[in-house]
Amino acid sequence: MDSIWGNYRRWNNLTGWFIFVVSAIVYLLTLEPTVSFWDCGEFILSAFKLQVGHPPGAPLFLMIGRVASLFAGGDTSRVALMVNISSGLCSAFAIMFLFWTITHLVRRVFVEGNALESKHVPAIIGSGIIGALAYAFSDTFWFSAVEGELYAISSLVTALVFWGMLKWEEEADRTYSGRWIILIAYIMGLGLGIHRLNLLVIPVLVFVFYFKKYEVSTRGVIKTFLVAIILLWLMVFVLMPGVPQVAGWFELLFVNIFGLPYNSGLLFYIIILFGGLAWGIYYSLKKKKVILNYIFTCFAVVMIGYSSYAMIMIRSSARPPMNQNDPSDIFSLSYYINMKQYGSSPKFYGNYYSAPYIDVKKTIAGYNKIDGKYKPYYQPEYEYSNQFKTIFPRMYSKDPEHESAYKYWGKVVGHKYTVGAGSDKKTIVCPTFGENLRYFFRYQVGFMYMRYFMWNFAGRQNDIEGNGNSINGNWISGIKFIDEARLGKLDNLPDDLKKNPAHNTYFFLPLLIGLAGMYWQYKKNNAGFWLVMAFFIMTGLAIIFYLNQYPNQPRERDYAYAGSFYAFAIWIGVGYMFVYDKLQKFLGSKVSAAITFLVLLAVVPVLMGTQNWDDHDRSGRYTARDIGANYLKSVAPNSILFTYGDNDSFPVWYSQDVEGVRTDVRVANLSYIQAGWYIDMMRQKAYDSDPLPLTLGHDKYVEGVREQLLVDNRVDKPVSLKEIVRFAGQDDRKYKVDMSGKGDYMNYLPANKFIIDVDSATVLSNGTVKKYFKDRLISPMIWEYSETDLLKGDLAIMDLLSTNEWGRPIYISTTVPSSQYKGLEKFFIQEGLGYRVAPIRTDKPEQGEFGMIDPFVMYDNLMNKFKWGNAEDPSVYLDENNRRMFSNFRRIFGTLGKELLLRGDTTKAVEVAHRGLEIVPLKKMPNDFFTIEIAEVLIQAGKKEEGEKILNEVIDYSKTYLDYAISISHEKRFGLEYPTGINMQALLDIYNLSMKLKMTSLTAIIEPEINNYYSRLYSK
Repeated sequence: MDSIWGNYRRWNNLTGWFIFVVSAIVYLLTLEPTVSFWDCGEFILSAFKLQVGHPPGAPLFLMIGRVASLFAGGDTSRVALMVNISSGLCSAFAIMFLFWTITHLVRRVFVEGNALESKHVPAIIGSGIIGALAYAFSDTFWFSAVEGELYAISSLVTALVFWGMLKWEEEADRTYSGRWIILIAYIMGLGLGIHRLNLLVIPVLVFVFYFKKYEVSTRGVIKTFLVAIILLWLMVFVLMPGVPQVAGWFELLFVNIFGLPYNSGLLFYIIILFGGLAWGIYYSLKKKKVILNYIFTCFAVVMIGYSSYAMIMIRSSARPPMNQNDPSDIFSLSYYINMKQYGSSPKFYGNYYSAPYIDVKKTIAGYNKIDGKYKPYYQPEYEYSNQFKTIFPRMYSKDPEHESAYKYWGKVVGHKYTVGAGSDKKTIVCPTFGENLRYFFRYQVGFMYMRYFMWNFAGRQNDIEGNGNSINGNWISGIKFIDEARLGKLDNLPDDLKKNPAHNTYFFLPLLIGLAGMYWQYKKNNAGFWLVMAFFIMTGLAIIFYLNQYPNQPRERDYAYAGSFYAFAIWIGVGYMFVYDKLQKFLGSKVSAAITFLVLLAVVPVLMGTQNWDDHDRSGRYTARDIGANYLKSVAPNSILFTYGDNDSFPVWYSQDVEGVRTDVRVANLSYIQAGWYIDMMRQKAYDSDPLPLTLGHDKYVEGVREQLLVDNRVDKPVSLKEIVRFAGQDDRKYKVDMSGKGDYMNYLPANKFIIDVDSATVLSNGTVKKYFKDRLISPMIWEYSETDLLKGDLAIMDLLSTNEWGRPIYISTTVPSSQYKGLEKFFIQEGLGYRVAPIRTDKPEQGEFGMIDPFVMYDNLMNKFKWGNAEDPSVYLDENNRRMFSNFRRIFGTLGKELLLRGDTTKAVEVAHRGLEIVPLKKMPNDFFTIEIAEVLIQAGKKEEGEKILNEVIDYSKTYLDYAISISHEKRFGLEYPTGINMQALLDIYNLSMKLKMTSLTAIIEPEINNYYSRLYSK
């Protein structure tokens, strides 16, 4: 028997490492060789120089990433690759521990202790291989494994904790088995420095302990569940926020009351905290109180792991270029850890989205350091009528953009209530609790969880972000009649959707094997089933409850539920045993094990791997890196470049901070500049970029000050912007307006037309206005502000514009929403991927959507300086985010080509048009709405046949979309407004172009098509 056990352990260990090698090879072959879009750029630059990224931070991930970056050997172009490799290796380790978890759970069905029959060994090993490789090739996990994000190492922590608890269970009756519990506590403490969702496995661990140590009963299960929830609540809502909060009490006492230096209370708290834990461990050992010793020791190692956040505070105090939220003291660190800048969502009781305010109170939001003390600043806390509150609130967001989505997903009819009196009287619709639950099940559970679950185990429609329509981001199976019953006729879809690389079909096979595994484990090992079920629920439904997601998320969120998919992969592995058991009734154990393994290997991991490879293979793709660099190359030396979103900021920051591209440029994010800590960042020198020239001091924009200002047009004529900024910076009440009549004073601007002085000689000599635009120069520049209020960041920009005096070039990224232009768009000159703000007159709107174009600078940028990250390589996969960007780039090439034609440079116009088509092959991105301007350039440049071919392709493409929309019912057209509208607009634009260029034959073809589609799509 010992030899069988030893043989099993040897094969189990060797196979586990073999699974690691296979997974690692797959991930290393398919990982992105440089930075990816979304948060990856920020994480990598933060890891490389141990800077402070967005809340709640991931200090342990950053330290691991820093170690990984050292293997780049000083070659900064390889730093992102090394961090990505660390993600791939962590993911492979997670798969290895998943294998060992599955084999442990399956083995428990057959044996107690070390008793094991040799005939079971192949089946146990086979089950582990099938389940582990199924998860290795699953959509969500593979995506995270090949980029420099924290979810790979977060998955490893979850896998380690669950596996560690099973190891404790195996050795629970041995001396010193408690060391596994201490190790698990330490890993969970470390996990706090990666992602707090790892804590959701706590209830699973409690049940492992219960099933091992106690006789199972209904009463015992209920008690264990309550203990598990209490422990989870203590960790999530007491320990994580409570430790820094209590430290803040000591800090206030020592600094504000005792008059001691900053951080003195914090140091005292750390001493008594760890001193108390050390005493507790010593006392419990001396008195031989085992349980008490475990409690003190586990709490101590959790705190040691949690102490990774000290790195955030230490590095913030060093004022690195990236220092988000400036968590350099315990109050800002607490604000940072608890992600207060993002607001919070109600969990158990709260308001509906339509709830009216009945009162506003001020609550302490944090503390500013002023004159050696901590002074509180406040934020509004809104009170709502109880009539519009509910338990389990799901539809709570007050964002106007969310209301229509709430109504759609919840099918809201609601109850009508009359509120207010007199002129303020109005009727408000309040959703019912049933509609609240309907939103929960349809959107939060169905769309934002089950859809992702089915992506991983049934199939995925495409890589386009879903919004509830029938053509984007849905799950599919590959079984036509089932898919079409949900989504309509799929044969009518355009080819780019039908042939999308992420169109993956598994025919429900992984799902069915997993369900079979659930059934088999429930029948054979009930305790093991409930352990995995608890894991599945806590990393699925519990996360749904905790996140309480509002509709129209900015990106897909499947990564949040990776732990739940991990749990289901365990059942896929166990599903092997279901098939094996059935075959064993007719065949021998060895033959059954072999046949089951080969069949399931083919229909689960191999099927998933072959289907998913093309849309998870990022090898050779450098688009995020090059696009980030292109933004920087677009601007003049020593510029200030304003960006807005994640994907026009993080790649740019990465290019500067890691690869050292254009470190003379100051990149300022308009989403962040509304915060005082960010304005402080902009006032520091960063690399070769000087501080922003701002006149308003730190005390004028600290948190809680000038969060919002009013525009009150008391002066009709234009006023000097310098005077406006000086006026807005006054603290005396005579410069403010009482908003409520109760002493609620707010700074305001007395005018909305501002004079910005222009020294003509200066702007011509430094290139702000090129000599060939001299006739368009205006002096002074009159800026009419387009909004009725502004935030402190807007005031900072006004300060910059008034103080800069055209000394440093100022640009706004072309991806910044027009709502952020604030009336400056009249003074834009496009030079690439940025609009330069200049004192020029732009009165030719046909030359560009905003302002005008500098064709000479823009031509040099697009044709000579910019790189496109291998997008032109047919073998390089471009996901939806890349394709969307390159669609806009095509349009930029068309815009430049039209400008060159206006200037009579036909040769360069054709070159630009051709280059715009070359950067991405038509195989990846067919000609569509964004290619029309390129076609126009070619036709007007004498390449009529080539241009008409493009237009006909756009017509065919748009007609396919419109035909599909007509083929489905009105109910299933939800969410198709944009693709339908833009393809209808494409036909209209081609019609207008045909009229403009007198292309009568094209006009004759397209005019009836437009009338036909309009009547069929929009007629009632």
